Amino acid sequence: MSQFFKKTLTAAAIVSALAAGSAFGDEPKAKPAAPAAAAPASTVKADKHNISYMVGMDVGRSLSQIKDEIDLAVVYQAMQATIAGGKTELSQEDAQAVRNEFMQKLQAKRAAEEKAKAETNKKQGDEFLAKKKADKNVKWTESGLGYEVVKAGNGPKPKATDTVEVHYTGTLIDGTKFDSSVDRGQPASFPLNGVIPGWTEGLQLMPVGSKYKFYIPSNLAYGEHGPGPIGPNATLIFDVELLKIMPPASDKPADGAKPAEKK
Repeated sequence: MSQFFKKTLTAAAIVSALAAGSAFGDEPKAKPAAPAAAAPASTVKADKHNISYMVGMDVGRSLSQIKDEIDLAVVYQAMQATIAGGKTELSQEDAQAVRNEFMQKLQAKRAAEEKAKAETNKKQGDEFLAKKKADKNVKWTESGLGYEVVKAGNGPKPKATDTVEVHYTGTLIDGTKFDSSVDRGQPASFPLNGVIPGWTEGLQLMPVGSKYKFYIPSNLAYGEHGPGPIGPNATLIFDVELLKIMPPASDKPADGAKPAEKK
């Protein structure tokens, strides 16, 4: 089920970012839910104009994350002087000092934003869960995990040490979907002792064949370290269907294989 920008403003950093995958390589793409049809071959030529425009798009995409901190006219002026090999307003030493101070400023700003977001998410999550406790269809465990039986099942219940196969959809309390095996069209399997506490506890309540909706407070989810769109201290909602409990791996060696010798 995670990161945010960590770029510097140096020409070297921009070139590195381009070479690492923005302009001169493939950007990482999310795995599609189903095989996509092959895209038609582009007829655009890699001439000087298009190469220049492509580089501008990638640099612009990087700089857009700090657009409120920079003057594009000055950026362009510095790039021209540097490319031409002329005299620059700042020496390398001065540029490094500015860079260090700027990165400290950005880090402090991000930390303050994350703290504010964590406080807001915690407050909104607590309020959401408090309202949910008035819902007679939702039951609560001692840990604070809420669950609703959407469809009853009659199979066995997994243990914390079991590996299970499930379909699930995860959303935030505002309805934002952040993950879904259903959308990918492929169930997920994992050991119950290797996931967030709310899942470890909740799935042990489920018989195979059942569907539950879980209301997971942040302390049973990712806490202050919610990845990507989840964010810090987020309360999560999961719709889960328990498909099966996976059989334990056999200790029997495969045909023709020899067991490892004991020493």
